[in-house]
Amino acid sequence: MNRAPLQGNDSVTDRIMLDTGPLGMVTNPKWNAAALEWFKAVLKAGDEVIIPEIADYELRRNYILENMSRSIRLLDQLKVLLTYMPIDTPTMAKAANLWAEARQRHKPTAHKHALDGDAILGAQARRARAVVATDNIGHLSQFVKTRLWADMGFPSDRKT
Repeated sequence: MNRAPLQGNDSVTDRIMLDTGPLGMVTNPKWNAAALEWFKAVLKAGDEVIIPEIADYELRRNYILENMSRSIRLLDQLKVLLTYMPIDTPTMAKAANLWAEARQRHKPTAHKHALDGDAILGAQARRARAVVATDNIGHLSQFVKTRLWADMGFPSDRKT
């Protein structure tokens, strides 16, 4: 299941992009047992699981700060085993548009001087044509199809 970095042009039916929350739940030593069970079931079912670079960055910086070397190793291993989607110029251009559109609708997702991770994740998910599995729909749902990972069910529940 070793996959090359995703460029945003593939067409796959079951694509799940992990937000920082669920990715952290499976790479942090304080495991979330339910999230880990769901994650293993998704992998077993063969759904394509995508790690967006923005989620990797958000987790990695905290793992480095807290000296969580085991979690960094797990992130690195998942980037090899799953589909890793790097941030590219077209994605950042789309993120800038999403950020501006949200502000024009008076629904900003971050301070106007902040790097807006939700807009970047939304742009990555749109390019990948993926649903984002998250633990907090919040602002992200204005950009892309987003579901709480716990509400997504197991793959066997989704396929009817």
